Amino acid sequence: MLDSSLMQLMWLASPALPIGGFSYSECLEAAVDTARAATETEATAWLVDHLHLSLARSDLPAVAQAIGAWRAHDQEDIAKLNAWVLQTRESSELRAQTEQMGKSLLDWLRNHTTATPDQIALLARQQPTYPIAYALAASATQAPLRECLLAYAFGWAENMVQAAIKSVPLGQSAGQRILSALTAEIPQAVDHALALDDDGRQAFAPMQAILSSQHEVQYSRLFRS
Repeated sequence: MLDSSLMQLMWLASPALPIGGFSYSECLEAAVDTARAATETEATAWLVDHLHLSLARSDLPAVAQAIGAWRAHDQEDIAKLNAWVLQTRESSELRAQTEQMGKSLLDWLRNHTTATPDQIALLARQQPTYPIAYALAASATQAPLRECLLAYAFGWAENMVQAAIKSVPLGQSAGQRILSALTAEIPQAVDHALALDDDGRQAFAPMQAILSSQHEVQYSRLFRS
């Protein structure tokens, strides 16, 4: 992989990217509140399960297919994938998260030369979701598909670790141990996602949906999801 491609993927995976990922816990905060992830061990197990049971079966394969569609200029497939992401967000806050982060990344793309004006206009005509907006940004890096997914998953892991540190709460050393556990699992999750086709991609995570609905009315919270 070219140095320029690697640097662009690192940029996209960085928590400093101004898309607001730090403000979401993706139900981890609700899991902590209900004593399902109230310790370092439990939070680690929760996030590893989230990686394999949710991310690897839904967002990661959607990103992989969307990168291919962006590179092939397949507008119909891009629209279908974006609609699928919206339809599989089972609570208002999870849908709001993907829309807000998608719009923020689209705004970021408008100020860079990563995507063409036609690509930006195509995505702007829809309700851009984060996975499909990320796929557009990653497609322009010319990095290999697997590396694009590794960067997406690592960016997700860093945000989730920061959510765990704040909501459990945990110290920085505990956070690093959780991140180490997640990075060891990410390659397997990415390989699973790459093996899925349209029929294999799915977003069946009932406990996540239940906790998200509970989080919407949770009395005290730090995060938006």
